[in-house]
Amino acid sequence: MQPEGYVVLIHAFPLNARLWRPQTDRAPTGWRFITPDLPGFGRSRLEPAQTMDEMARAVLDVLDAERIERAVVGGMSMGGYVTFALYRLAAERFSGMILADTRATADNEPQREARQKMIVSVRANGPSAVADEMLPKLLGATSHRERPELEAKVRAMIGDNSREAIAGAAHAMMERPDSRPLLASIRVPTLVLCGTEDVLTPPADSEALHAGISGSRLSLIEKAGHLSSIEAPDQFSLALNSFLGELPASH
Repeated sequence: MQPEGYVVLIHAFPLNARLWRPQTDRAPTGWRFITPDLPGFGRSRLEPAQTMDEMARAVLDVLDAERIERAVVGGMSMGGYVTFALYRLAAERFSGMILADTRATADNEPQREARQKMIVSVRANGPSAVADEMLPKLLGATSHRERPELEAKVRAMIGDNSREAIAGAAHAMMERPDSRPLLASIRVPTLVLCGTEDVLTPPADSEALHAGISGSRLSLIEKAGHLSSIEAPDQFSLALNSFLGELPASH
C-alpha cells in the first residue's frame, strides 16, 4: 500500500537522525517518515558540508533518490535552518513545513564568535568536548532533573559524528542568512514547536516564526528544552500527528 504522504525530518546540531526515533516509532498510519543523516553525521558517508545550501541539496538528493515529488519537510534547531535553505532552493517540493526549536534570525557577533571557538575546540579535542559544552543547554531543567538517562543518549549521538562534520556544520550555521524575509513567502501549512524550557532558541523565537508565517500553528511542549522531540516524545508526536491529520487531502 502506498503511503498517504511523506514526512522528512532533519536533525539538530550536533546530533544525528536517531533524534527522531520516538517520532518514527509513533508515525501515524499512512505516513512514511524519512530521517536522513546530514553529510558527515551519523551513518552518512558524504563529505561534511560547509554551507546550509550544501546540506539542503543533500536532503533534496534523498527526495530525488526516493522519487518523492512533495513532502512535509521540517527540522529541529539546525534542521530548521536547513529547512529554510531547502525552501529557498525548491519550495515546490514542500506540502507542509515543521519548525521545531529553531529561529529565523542569523547569528549575531557573539554567537559567531562562539561558533568559531567550537570549531577550534572540536578539531582539537573531538566531539566529546562539544558534548561537555552543549549538554547543559541542549536539555531542559526538567529533563536534567527527572530524565538523567537522556544525557547519555545525547552524548552518544554527538560522539557518533566526525570532527569535520561538526566543524563544517558550525561554520554553515555561522554563515547562514537571516531567514526573516523568507517567512512571509511560506504558503504551505506550517507547524512550529518549541520546548517551554528551551534556553538556546526560547519560545519567543518560535512565537516570532508563528507570527511571521501566515496560518501557521504554534505548539509549546511543556517540560522540554531544546531537544523537545526526545524530552517529551508523546507530547511532541501528538502535536505533529495532529497537524499531519489535518492537512488537505491534496498533500
